[in-house]
Amino acid sequence: MRAAAIVVSGGSGSRMGRPKQFLPLGGSTVAELSLACFLGMPEIESVVLVLGDEAYDAHAKRLAHPKVVVVRAGQTRMGSVRNGFAALPKGVEVVAVHDGARSLITAEIVRATLAEAAKSGAAVAAVPVKDTLKVVEKGAKTVSGTPDRATFWAAQTPQTYTYSVLKTALETFASDADATDESQLVERCGQKVAVVESSYENFKITTPEDLTMATAILEARGGGRRESRTGFGYDIHKLVPGRDLILAGVKLPHTKGLLGHSDGDAVLHACCDAVLGALGLGEIGIAFPPGDPKFKGLNSKEIVANTLGKVAAFGGEIIHLDATLIAEEPKLKPHYEAMKKSLAAVFGLPESRVSLKAKSNEGLDAIGRGEAIACHAVATVLAR
Repeated sequence: MRAAAIVVSGGSGSRMGRPKQFLPLGGSTVAELSLACFLGMPEIESVVLVLGDEAYDAHAKRLAHPKVVVVRAGQTRMGSVRNGFAALPKGVEVVAVHDGARSLITAEIVRATLAEAAKSGAAVAAVPVKDTLKVVEKGAKTVSGTPDRATFWAAQTPQTYTYSVLKTALETFASDADATDESQLVERCGQKVAVVESSYENFKITTPEDLTMATAILEARGGGRRESRTGFGYDIHKLVPGRDLILAGVKLPHTKGLLGHSDGDAVLHACCDAVLGALGLGEIGIAFPPGDPKFKGLNSKEIVANTLGKVAAFGGEIIHLDATLIAEEPKLKPHYEAMKKSLAAVFGLPESRVSLKAKSNEGLDAIGRGEAIACHAVATVLAR
């Protein structure tokens, strides 16, 4: 049985308040924990990871792997599944479709759905509903009935099908953009869908509270809490005409920019060094030697992506970043909000875990003369 998986991680994260796919979780990220489950299963020969445009641009290159194909998401969930389905290798017989936000998925659950789908054609991971259900009148918020909860199960993922069953459903309802899962389309084709009892831990991470619960479960699985570590970072670059001024991933209006082999983003460089320092992993120049011509003009967001990969491999999690810019020009206070927002997004952190500020050098030395900009950074990282 040749099996593959589609991991769908293209959502906007509206209920989280920000995209959640690459928020830190358990020493990795929300989407990468889901991906790791399938990559660790020898029976899964290929995984198609579906990412939104911004996440694709930031992470597709970093997540390159012999078993992973990364594709862009569609406008809807069904559009994303169709894009993922189109990228499956030829000859696949069974396909598991999984929400990337269900990071606590286990190989045992996946295997159970693969076995059932191979036998019956379609299988959905699900759990019996524990709460009493109420039918509520639309718009009125009044109860119109209390159904027997014994007949209700909460659908999860993976939702697994033989290739031909899923292909038929996607083609038959090619214009359907409203279905919230694939099994709806499969059911409408007349195919019976088997239920595979899953785990209540296999919930979808949708809100900040879900992240807290998922962290606690992962800590329990891993044998306990991690220790807090602190790292310090520093970077300085000359200000010269003819260069864009890039700080914290934001292009700022100014007549000069920072001279460097890369784009010279002192904030991202200092923060990466702080994170690496917390884990005892050296500094960014080891992976990105300043004299190497292949890194000339490098976007510093790629340095951050490389650093986050090292954090994940180390089993770490960034808890807080604090960056202080030292600059005489330009005035940075008007740009605090944009730079903080960008810094948080690049590192996959909520803005509440990021601090960014600037100080002048009171006219002293090269910085005070407007010849350079420096940045100090402190990172707090959890690790075992």
